[in-house]
Amino acid sequence: MKSHTKYLWFNTRRHREYINITSEVEAAVRESGVQEGMVLVSAMHITAGVYVNDAEDGLIQDIDEWLEKLAPFRPDYRHHRTGETNGDAHLKSLLIGHEVILPITDGRLDLGPWQQVYYAEFDGQRRKRLIIKVIGE
Repeated sequence: MKSHTKYLWFNTRRHREYINITSEVEAAVRESGVQEGMVLVSAMHITAGVYVNDAEDGLIQDIDEWLEKLAPFRPDYRHHRTGETNGDAHLKSLLIGHEVILPITDGRLDLGPWQQVYYAEFDGQRRKRLIIKVIGE
């Protein structure tokens, strides 16, 4: 069994941002030499997430608006009593999830026709990282 690890670093310009990382995940799979296996893509921060969906601007705006409705930025989160101001970012991360596991078939990332991999930042403008872990034969 082979394994390969790659880290991506982000420092977004905006507080919330959605970044298509499909090509970086594909590159990690190629670098690994794995022909059959899985790749884990995981945000290493509790105010970010990873998801798979369509790379369509309107949908990305819809996702952002949906998350803001479910977990709006507001000053009265109990978490803010610690001195933090990112309670909404923690909740948004829980809604999206912090990781995905994707199949590798014949040495390639095996996604559906419209599927793309995204890093979702909910408390940006500071340095954060993501891990890509490829495992297989």
